[in-house]
Amino acid sequence: MTTTTQLIRARRFLPLFVTQLLGAFNDNLFKNAMVLYVVYEVYHSEAAEARFSALASAIFIIPFFLLSALAGQMADMRDKARLIRVIKACEIFIMLVGGSGLALAWQGIALHTLAIPLMLLALFAMGVHSTFFGPIKYAILPQHLGREEVLAGTGMVEAGTYLSVLAGTIVAGWISVDAAAVAVVAVAVIGFLASGRVPAAPPVCKPEPLDFHVVRSSIALVRTTMRDRRVYLAICAISFFWAIGTVLFIQFPPLAKNILMASKEVASLFLVIFSVGIAIGSVTINALLKGTVSARWSPISVIGMGVCLVAFQQVCAIWPPRGAEGELMDVATFLVQPLAAPLLLTLLGIAISGGMFVVPLYAFLTTFVDRSQTARTIAANNIVNSGAMVVGALVTGLMTWLGLPVVRQLLVVAVSCGASAWLGYMLFRAERASVTA
Repeated sequence: MTTTTQLIRARRFLPLFVTQLLGAFNDNLFKNAMVLYVVYEVYHSEAAEARFSALASAIFIIPFFLLSALAGQMADMRDKARLIRVIKACEIFIMLVGGSGLALAWQGIALHTLAIPLMLLALFAMGVHSTFFGPIKYAILPQHLGREEVLAGTGMVEAGTYLSVLAGTIVAGWISVDAAAVAVVAVAVIGFLASGRVPAAPPVCKPEPLDFHVVRSSIALVRTTMRDRRVYLAICAISFFWAIGTVLFIQFPPLAKNILMASKEVASLFLVIFSVGIAIGSVTINALLKGTVSARWSPISVIGMGVCLVAFQQVCAIWPPRGAEGELMDVATFLVQPLAAPLLLTLLGIAISGGMFVVPLYAFLTTFVDRSQTARTIAANNIVNSGAMVVGALVTGLMTWLGLPVVRQLLVVAVSCGASAWLGYMLFRAERASVTA
């Protein structure tokens, strides 16, 4: 059996891994630099900040909903490595637009009329970029890896993704906006160079005409893909997970600023802890399952996520008010607070449980279906996931509009984990039934 060390050094995996790392890093560097700047420098109310954070999340997610079917078709009908190189070349031009918006924001030039629209345009374009890259990064794994390597490869991609999210989040919180403007373009160029080393991955089925009618093709793809009960349950479980994750990521910046009275660097620390936890969970579940693709641990993992969420909410609810209005704690001051350790530990528990829950489900989708359908299966999953994430963003906006405090919103998220647990359990039962049949 190929070890993790051997796999990470293999050309059939390493260039894709590095390309994915850089893409995830750039996504989060740009997105967090934009959101943190606007939340901390432009708006001065919890409701306005939550609305902008929700708007940014929705803009990034919408392309997944509209274009995933086309992306899946292209990934199954074209050489995946060639598509990766085209997609990464587009990222350079997208980041030139986004970097321009960040630079204008830093200089204070026409902040509301030009800088923010440019940044949101680039964010939408990065959503399109990720929509087309997403099916490829999972579908190419079973084409380049052995069946016994797919779970390890998927876990490494997920762990690497969230470590890149971690790095991008840290950098976004600590460097200036003008430095971020330069960095996003530079990283896009390096990502394009790395993509040139990805081995060829030609289609494994006879090419068919692409359906450019995005609504019709999306409906047909989801309907066809979810006919199998196990695929249906896996996609629904993953979708609930991402809806929950969307709500959390929207809440972190306003929660840090308005409830914990902490700086944007502390908000970045929250995203860092979350990313580290997902990476730990991704590696842990691979060790527990010993390379076997199974939903065995999914129900208990998401229940653990819900328990940790309740604990996190309770710590936030009893967090003591601090100082004069507008006085925000830096990281050093935050970390010496009596409740800081339990707050970060419960957040870490949320993320570890989430990683353990979702990684086997992605591996299931890439190994259960025929290789000729893998990219389209992931695309169908992305369509449903993005719909759930948009719903999560809208629900967050609705709860904010109704006046529900951010701390109370966390309890709604915790209750939602029950639905994911039930879906994970039903998938495990269907999985066992198929083995004994």
